[in-house]
Amino acid sequence: MTAVTDEEIRQRTKALVAEVGADASQIDFRSAQWDAGLAIVQNPEGKGGLGVSPKLQGAVEDELRTAGVRWHSMLINPIGIGMGLPTVLTYGDDDMHSRYLKRIFTGEDIWCQMFSEPGYGSDVAGLASRAVRDGDEWIVNGQKVWTSLAHNSSFGMLLVRTDPEAPKHKGLSYFVLDMASPGVEIRPLYQITGDAEFNEIFFTDVRVPHANLLGDVGDGWRVATTTLMNERVALGGSTAPRGSGTIAALTDLWAKRGPELPEPQRRIMRQRVSQLWIESEVMRLTTLRARANSTVGNPGPEGSVGKLASAELNQKIWNAAMDLQGSDGLLHEPGYPLERIEGGGDYSVSKAFLRSQANTIEGGTSDIMRNILGERVLGLPGDVRVDKGIPWSEIPTGAGK
Repeated sequence: MTAVTDEEIRQRTKALVAEVGADASQIDFRSAQWDAGLAIVQNPEGKGGLGVSPKLQGAVEDELRTAGVRWHSMLINPIGIGMGLPTVLTYGDDDMHSRYLKRIFTGEDIWCQMFSEPGYGSDVAGLASRAVRDGDEWIVNGQKVWTSLAHNSSFGMLLVRTDPEAPKHKGLSYFVLDMASPGVEIRPLYQITGDAEFNEIFFTDVRVPHANLLGDVGDGWRVATTTLMNERVALGGSTAPRGSGTIAALTDLWAKRGPELPEPQRRIMRQRVSQLWIESEVMRLTTLRARANSTVGNPGPEGSVGKLASAELNQKIWNAAMDLQGSDGLLHEPGYPLERIEGGGDYSVSKAFLRSQANTIEGGTSDIMRNILGERVLGLPGDVRVDKGIPWSEIPTGAGK
């Protein structure tokens, strides 16, 4: 790992801002940031990084915010940057690196993740979508569900079954899918918020080049695990400044509504808001410490800690925000429009409260996170798995028997 100091990183970042300009478009700025090795500093040189400690990324982001650059590390392409980029970097060849990595980071190519299926959410390895080889291509048929931002995506991470006679974890393969391929149908799933950021996807004789395979045939579960571990880290917390993010929405609302409350209620709510601020700061510092202690490479099961804690904390924050609104919290935006959502955006308190209900489900349920932490971090006995080692085709729920 190259020896570069915090101050050197800050000077490089200042030089980048001076060269490109703080008011440059996100794509132009992020393109220059990638070329300067300041996109993901632990990445190899020439691939968005400098081969240095991941903890130095905080110095880059701090300087960008200080300079007034409109900056959020992943919001422009959350699934691509948080999951797709590290997976392609780990398992893709140089051609894939040159085709995909930079455009993921700049947001020119939005990515989605296609693992979950009807009946196979927490049990991803049991999925039933099939891919059959035909020369230099694979023919895919099946269905995926809960696919965030698929309607905006250029590429997707596709996990399918290529060997139904192997045990369920051994018969999977992982592909990069061009979402414009013939036979790919994307349908919106409207949520309780009225938005459709999720989708269901149908594959009908979709042809995927063998060259789009990540890892080896039958090695899809190992590749998917890399994606899932990075997803949980991405969902698990932010290195944004103290007091920012979700907790900022609550403290802003407290400043407006707190003085209007009767004294006994105000004291109770003040304690509640203060406690949530403390928990948010602990969460932020834990994320910073995890980054400082991490090494170059992919995260392990410990990433589930942040995902579990942040999902439940986020729900508590929005519950408190709803309570602060009093009777106004019973109201929702007039008309309750059904609309496509393009990514991030400003949410009202009521919509954010509704959306937060998914936090403990998406990216692995809280129960699954506790199982992972218990078994793989604490070393507790694993749960009974009656389908372990059995060919997928012989599992009653697997082959539809």
